[in-house]
Amino acid sequence: MASGCAIAIRGDRRAAGERSGGVPGYLREQDNAKLWAEEGWLNTGDLCRIDCDGYVWLTGRAKDLIIRGGHNIDPQMIEEVLATHPSVAMAAAVGQPDAYAGELPMAFVAARPGTSPTPDELLAYCRERIPERAALPVRIVVLPVLPTTAVGKTFKPELRWRAIEHVLTEALAQQSIEATVTAGADERHGTLARVRLADATQADAARQLLGAFAVACEVS
Repeated sequence: MASGCAIAIRGDRRAAGERSGGVPGYLREQDNAKLWAEEGWLNTGDLCRIDCDGYVWLTGRAKDLIIRGGHNIDPQMIEEVLATHPSVAMAAAVGQPDAYAGELPMAFVAARPGTSPTPDELLAYCRERIPERAALPVRIVVLPVLPTTAVGKTFKPELRWRAIEHVLTEALAQQSIEATVTAGADERHGTLARVRLADATQADAARQLLGAFAVACEVS
């Protein structure tokens, strides 16, 4: 059985759309940068596993992978364990930025009604059940509800933004730099952290500190 495979497709209906002149692809050129795995093959961005009978099972999205120091971690490994906890209604694992490893795994959970699981309790639960040490979440946040899309799927970008805001705010505070960090979508960078300093004279120090993180930052 093979796991962690990427999916690419080809055929007459492979294109996401057509640009002017009948060229397949998205209308915005920046969206086509990684669209084609190789000539004629569309990179769907999906991950899968192939079982012993040759069946392909979708397991997640490549963009959701958590990359810890070059080690690829499937968030589903964390989410499936947390989902078995009797007090957890929903769970979502994302990567939070780290100056050394690039990303570290963390998770957000929504508690079932009438329960109050603590982060320490959930972390201990994961340590007993996740066999891959690198995949153990370094932090778990309990929320009333998880953000979802219009079709009810967990909206992970918002969770990544929350993780970025927490890590960068904490890193700045450790150097006595007071700031408000707001992360969100950006057309140029994909994700951008906007950092508003209480003291503008600390801008150079803040930029130097934040440069250690793989997150585009705008400091003012």
